[in-house]
Amino acid sequence: MRISIDTGACIGAGQCALTAPEVFTQDDDGFSELMPGREDGAGSPLVREAARACPVSAISVSARET
Repeated sequence: MRISIDTGACIGAGQCALTAPEVFTQDDDGFSELMPGREDGAGSPLVREAARACPVSAISVSARET
């Protein structure tokens, strides 16, 4: 899967990091970012739920193109 974060839309609510902490974290300013090496979701079943939990829909998840 491919995960992207719209950093311009992110408000730092932290719902993604709370929902899927093995994939998402927050930077020093509190905004969402992917954990290093977890850019593909690392097989976590919670990635899509984390995207849905974002109050401003800043996270999108799509199938990885081959």
